Amino acid sequence: MPSIQSPASPAKELRRIIAAASVGTVIEWYDFYIFGSLAPILATQFFPASNPTAALLFTLATFAAGLIVRPFGALVFGRLGDLSGRKHSFLITLTIMGFSTFAIGLVPGYATIGFVAPLIVVLLRLLQGLALGGEYGGAAIYIAEHCAPDRRGRYTSLIQGTASVGLLISLGVILITRYALDPDHSISIEKFNAWGWRVPFLLSIVLVVISLYIRLKMQESPMFVRLKTEGKLSGAPLTESFTRRANLKMVLVVLFGMTMGSGVVFYTGQFYVQTFMENVCRIDFDQTRTMLLIAIVFAAPFFMIFGAWSDRIGRKWILLGGMLLSAVTWPFLFGEMQAVSGTAGRKLLAGKTEIQNTVSFIGKTRDMLRTSATVSYYADGMRVTDEKKDTVYADGHTSREPVMSSSRQLPPSDYWTIVAVLFAITLFVAMACGPIAAFLVELFPTRIRYSAMSLPYHLGNGIFGGLAPFLAALLTATHPGARLPGLWYPVGITLCCVLVGAWLIPGRKQAFHQVGLEDI
Repeated sequence: MPSIQSPASPAKELRRIIAAASVGTVIEWYDFYIFGSLAPILATQFFPASNPTAALLFTLATFAAGLIVRPFGALVFGRLGDLSGRKHSFLITLTIMGFSTFAIGLVPGYATIGFVAPLIVVLLRLLQGLALGGEYGGAAIYIAEHCAPDRRGRYTSLIQGTASVGLLISLGVILITRYALDPDHSISIEKFNAWGWRVPFLLSIVLVVISLYIRLKMQESPMFVRLKTEGKLSGAPLTESFTRRANLKMVLVVLFGMTMGSGVVFYTGQFYVQTFMENVCRIDFDQTRTMLLIAIVFAAPFFMIFGAWSDRIGRKWILLGGMLLSAVTWPFLFGEMQAVSGTAGRKLLAGKTEIQNTVSFIGKTRDMLRTSATVSYYADGMRVTDEKKDTVYADGHTSREPVMSSSRQLPPSDYWTIVAVLFAITLFVAMACGPIAAFLVELFPTRIRYSAMSLPYHLGNGIFGGLAPFLAALLTATHPGARLPGLWYPVGITLCCVLVGAWLIPGRKQAFHQVGLEDI
């Protein structure tokens, strides 16, 4: 069979290629992840305030909906990428993602348009998921098809690291927006919760325009161009990828032996951890974000370190090792965060007490007589206000409004202890995810690569990984007396994946094809 070689591009050109592909992917991850980072606030904006726990679960389910449709985006844009080119496909995905994110920032809240609000948001999240399903594969393949075989792990790990960088930027923009709303920071939280949360979504349109400008200057992959010139493109890449027994077997082995575990590790270590710190450990909103931001900054270089290491010793055991280390250390690491925050083993006294505060001042439109809230009292003296507040006015009007749960600011010693814990969690994320892009692009021949590699990646990340924050929050809400019930799903899935991967995935340096990208 004739082959198409993939010689290394000159250093300057290769840097430009990597930068162009990576910048756009970072922006797409930023667009996708600001929704998850703002989940507690969006729950109060787009869902009824009468049941805050249900509202948060619905918001996390909406976040997961965008992830669940990623495999469909992989099929649609993977086929397009194999037929018309890598560049064409991920220009379209970037445009769809930017429009959807910007539009979320414009959607009126539940209080204004009722159930239409969450319906619109779900639709926009589905569009985001479709776009992301086509973006990742195109960017990873584009870089891999430009670089030398012994540098694929190093350079494609940058694409894998863009997910954490996108999350880091989203956290940074959220914090900057909150503190920019008020110089004294005295009412910035109220402003941010009311309308400031829209700023990170609206800002994305500027980032997308910049990225589109950069990507329009990119050239098509030379390997794809040569295939097209020689008339060797696949006429039916989806059929060839998923009906031929050898290719289908490869897709299934990779899904259940690698990508589902990698996806669960990523979403547990980058997203569920936020929900855990805020809702279980009751740590201040800003502190949860700054601690994770610091941990990501220090752990992000390890994506490239583990990717480069995989060029020398192979991908399989680095990836499986990161998954195994995550699964076996999560109970200790999450338990340590709970212990440091002072919420581990806290006993709730029998019943709850409703407290009322009589207020005598004139509001802007009506006299307010009384506010009341329900408070949970714990045996050690700590009390936590439920996320609802009733206000009674003189004219008989009663309103029920969401309020933030009681939280605490950690002292410096506890703060940096949790930063260290988060660094360990994120380090294992880098190990379990860094080399996976190179691992995937080496599995399939060039003519069907975009379609074939994108589907197992987005099934593993979108379905199994994307459901991790939602299922973890659901298990926590439904098993309040259990120890760390939110980890039952991620630990179980990750360990199963490690067992399947160790058994079925060959241990060769290039998992299935010795000739890797050159095999067409």
